[in-house]
Amino acid sequence: MQKSEPTRVLFVNSEIYPYLPETYISTIGRYLPQGIQECKKEIRSFMPKYGCINERRNQLHEVIRLSGMNIVINDVDRPLIIKVSSIPAARMQVYFIDNEDYFQRKYVFTDENGKFFDDNGERAVFFARGVLETVKKLRWKPDIIHCQGWISHILPLYLKKCYKDDPIFSNTKVVLSLYDEFLEEKFSADLAEKAALPGLESKDFELFTEPVGINLAKLASFHSDGIIMGSDSIPAELEGFCKELGRPVLPYFKIENGNNDYIKVYNDFYDRIIGNTNEDNAQ
Repeated sequence: MQKSEPTRVLFVNSEIYPYLPETYISTIGRYLPQGIQECKKEIRSFMPKYGCINERRNQLHEVIRLSGMNIVINDVDRPLIIKVSSIPAARMQVYFIDNEDYFQRKYVFTDENGKFFDDNGERAVFFARGVLETVKKLRWKPDIIHCQGWISHILPLYLKKCYKDDPIFSNTKVVLSLYDEFLEEKFSADLAEKAALPGLESKDFELFTEPVGINLAKLASFHSDGIIMGSDSIPAELEGFCKELGRPVLPYFKIENGNNDYIKVYNDFYDRIIGNTNEDNAQ
């Protein structure tokens, strides 16, 4: 039966240009949602509101009706602030997940000396929960959630384990783009405890026994319905793990500046994932 409503794609990004400097990931975060929207799909985009983002220049403002919730991590209540901005040329809005403790600092993932922030794992937990809870408040039911960037890697686990019975997410599929970023960085040893939510058991974190970036990527891959190789230097260990899962994998292909051919490829991949009703998520 042909679907009467347009497919809805939720983009959960670590970076979007022009809010952050132009990089490979931030450029895709900027132009992919626009292209998918032009393919007649509905889109929403989320990213963290890092402290280096100039709110006045980028015309961010708080969405009061979506803010005001507290997210508890490690027995501490942390306020969830939602801000929004628009990219007029793309005719799209970007929602920002904000919290003073996690995101009001001058640097994005590392300090001025290049050291990975000690609380980056907690920041990923807060970001994932903030996105999912905000989408619930929006009452916007996504068909696909496309996670891009390591800070989105907790979300697939939460979606498949803790939010699977929520009517907003009951049929949502996850597409994960993997990049060669922070795969060797270590997270805090107690991250699994800090990420705990009803619906999760200790065995759900077995892939993350050693809390390093590549294992977080494996955890995200295990709970995804389709995987995109976003870099040409993905470690063989991670690439092999993804292939063994038996899920659809889109191999890496170079995205040239100004060439939008990848948008059709990604759009077709989304359609393939949505139509892949026989895929067993093995959760």
